[in-house]
Amino acid sequence: MDSGLSDQETGKRRIPLALKILIAGGFGVGKTTLVGAVSEIRPLQTEEVLTDAGAGTDDLYGVEGKQTTTVAMDFGRITINEDLQVYLFGTPGQDRFWFLWDELAFGALGAVVLADTRRLADCFPSVDYFERRGIPFVVGVNCFDGAKRFGVEAVRSALDLDPDVPVVLCDARNRQSGKVVLVALVEHVAARRAERVAAT
Repeated sequence: MDSGLSDQETGKRRIPLALKILIAGGFGVGKTTLVGAVSEIRPLQTEEVLTDAGAGTDDLYGVEGKQTTTVAMDFGRITINEDLQVYLFGTPGQDRFWFLWDELAFGALGAVVLADTRRLADCFPSVDYFERRGIPFVVGVNCFDGAKRFGVEAVRSALDLDPDVPVVLCDARNRQSGKVVLVALVEHVAARRAERVAAT
């Protein structure tokens, strides 16, 4: 029987709905930076110092100043309101950590694939991963200082993306810019679901 009282008035603790979003992309593209920029909590990071042992496998072209790398995941959180929270999981970028991706991707609403125009080919594996599994994604082009700028359609063509996949220019260091990318993903997911409903 409905008492007409709110959960707060009855003393019940409301459990918010949680949405899971992956932040993916190649090595050194800015995944850890993006999670840290938009998270309302201090993000959980599994960063380790790059050593000479990885010299033969970690390609530092374009990110020569990079000194650490994610070896498991990054984790952050955004509270939309008391009923909705967004959990962000940043994936490791190197091939040798790909075995973690299936676990991280389980139950995900969708993904952001970060791209660096200096190393655009590095995000092909991420694009392929989400396309093969039917996981909605957007491409966020992280505009690094000093990197040549390319338009959205040029990036779309270079990555051979479907016309409905959003491509957003962003600065992973900037909280508001990161939020624009996340909003684009949520809108993309909603549009895909609306299309499926309309087709049934």
